[in-house]
Amino acid sequence: MKQNQLNSIALLIMGLLFFSCGIPKKKEVQKPNIIYIMSDDHAYQAVSAYGYGLNETPNIDRLAKEGAIFTRACVTNSLCAPSRAAMLTGKHSFVNGKVDNALPFNWDQDNFPKQLQKAGYQTALIGKIHLNGLPQGFDYSMVLMGQGMYYNPDFWVNGKKTRFEGYCTEIVTDQALDWLKNKRDQSKPFCMLYHQKAPHRNWLPAPKYVNLYDEKTFDPPETYFDDYEGRGTAAHTQEMEIAKHAMWGHDFKLIVDPNGDSTNFVPDLKRMNDEQRANWMAAYESENQDFLKAHLEGKELALWKYNRFIKDYLRCIKSVDDGVGELLDYLDEAGLAENTIVVYTSDQGFYLGEHGWFDKRFMYKESFRTPLVMRYPKEIKPGTKIDNLVQNIDFAPTFLDYADIEIPSEIQGESFRKLVGGETSDFRDYAYYTYYEYPSVHMVKRHYGVATKRYKLMHFYYDVDEWELYDLEKDPNEMKSVYDDPAYADVQKMMHKKLEEV
Repeated sequence: MKQNQLNSIALLIMGLLFFSCGIPKKKEVQKPNIIYIMSDDHAYQAVSAYGYGLNETPNIDRLAKEGAIFTRACVTNSLCAPSRAAMLTGKHSFVNGKVDNALPFNWDQDNFPKQLQKAGYQTALIGKIHLNGLPQGFDYSMVLMGQGMYYNPDFWVNGKKTRFEGYCTEIVTDQALDWLKNKRDQSKPFCMLYHQKAPHRNWLPAPKYVNLYDEKTFDPPETYFDDYEGRGTAAHTQEMEIAKHAMWGHDFKLIVDPNGDSTNFVPDLKRMNDEQRANWMAAYESENQDFLKAHLEGKELALWKYNRFIKDYLRCIKSVDDGVGELLDYLDEAGLAENTIVVYTSDQGFYLGEHGWFDKRFMYKESFRTPLVMRYPKEIKPGTKIDNLVQNIDFAPTFLDYADIEIPSEIQGESFRKLVGGETSDFRDYAYYTYYEYPSVHMVKRHYGVATKRYKLMHFYYDVDEWELYDLEKDPNEMKSVYDDPAYADVQKMMHKKLEEV
């Protein structure tokens, strides 16, 4: 071969090498980590970022300040297990099959953690899930047995029963941090569901917080002494009034009731070790004896019950907020904050004395609406406020959207990624709700309905046939149904049409 041919070939090879080396390789997009924090029965009224002034939740508020707060986030079925099933599957209760707390949940159906696993995510579920069976879609699971216990609880750790000594909220936080620090594969993006039992009934505070708020007297909501005029049978016949239906031992922490009868608080005391029990008795029993000697009646008794309830409820939330702070601090220290989506929400809302009630179940505002704050520095601007009707069926498609996974067609929720990221303000204009668990505890009648930003239509059925309609702008506390008011005939027709579209 001639020298000039050799030189040409050499130059060609060198050019090809230079060309291939000179082209910048396409940078692989780093998928975001996801931490989904869910508490149980945490009312939005008890998140200080919402401005009700009831308590302080500085760590949860931090997510709102550094990200977004949702003012009209709501649920599809205000009950623990159905709400969790809706969150996992992105489907309404009547589609995923979990319509109440009693029926089994089918883990074989698809859920968003399964989809994330297929896309290379490592997944974990730590805390409360309240769905029967071994959780599917998780590389690691450590879940409470059923409702779980506040003190020295039992968990199923990857299907093996294990008892942990200590306070449940603190245990869940410690184990979540341990998974993040020591158990996960750090080469993979991760999704961790970090779920607290608190502040679920019967509201047992941590040892260090049993005396929190001792010096404070809380004023009840303006509707605490509601007589339910203006509403139908369901509001009148429920069994969830603080003054009438909450239990002396289970809820108000008395060892004996004013009539001297033993109560069902004893199992909680037996669960505690000697040190925990002594701390508890020192905090409560002196005040209990003072109460028994006072022989309170009527309004004074109702106010005492409200204060005993709300103090214990808020004490439980203090530990939840502490845990959020510990987790956020770790993300900062580990350099994970920038690429991690952090959501804080509850499985539904809760009544904190509004209409005299505790618990949830109704489509009325306080249980239908749920707290939701969210941070993702890469896409969500600090101080973002979202007034759209986001629902818990929207979490699954939203997380899949962030992970760049095609959203399965059977998912009924919508991704709110573009909404919270500021790319659009367009979202659903009404939300659909169903509740099935009747007759059962608290005796809230079966009902379904639709809500827009201004109006809410509900149908109570099964052993009644009653419709209620509310103008949320003029009647934000939902005190008087205007379903039969001629002035709202057009609104009634419009809301029925939306219901038919579901």
